[in-house]
Amino acid sequence: MKNISVRIKDIAEKAGVSTGTVDRVLHKRGKVAPEVERRVLQTLKEMNYEPNLIARALGSNKTYQIAALIPDPAFDSYWQAPKEGVEAGENALKQYGISVEQFLFNPYDVNHFIDQAKEVTKRGCDGILLSPIFYRETLPFFSQWDEQNIPFVLFNTHIPEADALSYVGQDSYQSGLLAAKLIQYGQPDSCAVLVAHIDEEPGNAAHLLKKEQGLRDYFQENDQTGQYEIVVVNLERANQYEFNLKMQQAFERQSQIKSIYVTTSKAYDIVSWLDQNQISDIKIIGYDLIPRNLHYLSTGKISFLINQNPKGQGYWGINQLAEHLVFKREVADVKYLPLDIITRENAAYYTQPNLVSPQHSGTF
Repeated sequence: MKNISVRIKDIAEKAGVSTGTVDRVLHKRGKVAPEVERRVLQTLKEMNYEPNLIARALGSNKTYQIAALIPDPAFDSYWQAPKEGVEAGENALKQYGISVEQFLFNPYDVNHFIDQAKEVTKRGCDGILLSPIFYRETLPFFSQWDEQNIPFVLFNTHIPEADALSYVGQDSYQSGLLAAKLIQYGQPDSCAVLVAHIDEEPGNAAHLLKKEQGLRDYFQENDQTGQYEIVVVNLERANQYEFNLKMQQAFERQSQIKSIYVTTSKAYDIVSWLDQNQISDIKIIGYDLIPRNLHYLSTGKISFLINQNPKGQGYWGINQLAEHLVFKREVADVKYLPLDIITRENAAYYTQPNLVSPQHSGTF
């Protein structure tokens, strides 16, 4: 076990050198005779010396520049929470030299993302935090950052083949399994389940495909594929006519739809469509505690919301980079956040911070 109480003075006495010599060896500054350096290093090893990295960081004037490449909440309110998490992370760690510059991009404009990613690359920062919502377009930047030895952390979307320092967020596949179990409990009789992907191209959004696959695998592993028929629809809110048409066609093709699984934060749009078409008795499972979803959760029109803790994703993403850059600690490849099931009965505990502390709830 490492003895963190060992002092530089103790090391110096055992090695038979001055404290100044030990300091020069530790910080690799100034000239030290090879034999003396070897003796000091051996003594450090024998005494299991562990430097106080926090104190060292506080005493350093070094600034670590982190780029946060995140979707602009002006286009989608979901991204306000990760943005606030990034800002909270920077505020908590600025005393250690962490400085974050945000590069916001339009989540519906891949070219804008590419332009912002190019700007981040050109800056040559110390670390990068990003949500890689455009899978294909992000891959080339991973290679460039690897070549530049820039560590990067992913949040919201996990891309295992990327050589990322870490991923922070939910296990999308497990959340699909969870959604299927909730459907089974809420709708035990045979029915059709509509899977709605909204405003993201599933072929270029790995997390949506994982959620859908988790749902399918749950029913297959429990021998319920014949009991629950899955219907998939890809929707875009920008084209309301097409949105309405695809929903109408889905219900015309399969009249036994009793549950809808919305794989993004847009469950409220499905509720609005159902209301407009006077369709009731549909159980809806969606994601994220944004105001419109919470409203429909409180009225019972949304049965469950799975909380992805987007603010925590931003916060812990910055934290992972600080652990690596400032404190030189090993960082886990994956930091999964809890799969919280939110109902109208417990929603207040997640939306009113004073009721439950972050340490116990996993939220921010």
